[in-house]
Amino acid sequence: MAGWSRLDGLAVALAQDNIDTDQLIPARFMSVPRKDGYGDYLLHDQRFDADGTPRADMPLNRHPKAEILVTRRNFGTGSSREAAVYALVDFGIRAVLAPSFGDIFASNAVNNGLLPARVPEQIIDALISRIGADTATLSIDLENCDIRTPDSRISFELDPVWRLKLMNGWDDIDLTSRHRDAIAAFRARREEKTPYVMLRDDHA
Repeated sequence: MAGWSRLDGLAVALAQDNIDTDQLIPARFMSVPRKDGYGDYLLHDQRFDADGTPRADMPLNRHPKAEILVTRRNFGTGSSREAAVYALVDFGIRAVLAPSFGDIFASNAVNNGLLPARVPEQIIDALISRIGADTATLSIDLENCDIRTPDSRISFELDPVWRLKLMNGWDDIDLTSRHRDAIAAFRARREEKTPYVMLRDDHA
């Protein structure tokens, strides 16, 4: 997974509260192999009619090259399915701006290179009004945790560890691996002082 520090991308607005993980990817699509991609199933029941016809009034159908989603509170609540993040990433979304997120969703997002940026509700409302049914180009700077429009600069909240992971393209294993030397040194001291508590390596 490649890290990133700056994103200049098209943003679309989805002015809905409580978009949960079952809406992001309905459960009936979760048997599809991950290698086949989940982008076609993102918000499927909002993007398509019952007969599979794309809905012309759906922002993601009108603007399939969008990389930034601006939406309302409680985005990604519900079940812990990581496939909800896969659907967003496979569609091409690299950042979601919202007042609040489901905790597990946000953690899964960061581990897959997707930014869950918490932005105050009144600013989200202003962005949604500005974008309307069209798009806007936004610049997201992870280094400074801000979003820039042609005439404003907006700060967003992001856990410092999550910021580090996104900028380096790390998941939890990568985050731990950066302490490899310290871990090895601790193990060596432990083996020297209390060898009786260490597992024996039968293959040594």
